[in-house]
Amino acid sequence: MPIVVNLDVMLAKRKMSMNELSERVGITLANLSILKNNKGKAIRFSTLEALCEVLECQPGDLLEFIEENK
Repeated sequence: MPIVVNLDVMLAKRKMSMNELSERVGITLANLSILKNNKGKAIRFSTLEALCEVLECQPGDLLEFIEENK
């Protein structure tokens, strides 16, 4: 999938653990892991909003489009 979730980058920048993010956002650790490992097929805007609020970032800081070779 050409959309990559840079959750690990933002966690490192904020010096925050997955457990802390999970608790603060109200999303399970399993679902965060799916996002972090780019295994997810979709993300709700409410989840994206909560992640941005807790990580103090913009959606573009978390999501990146990488064009696949044609």
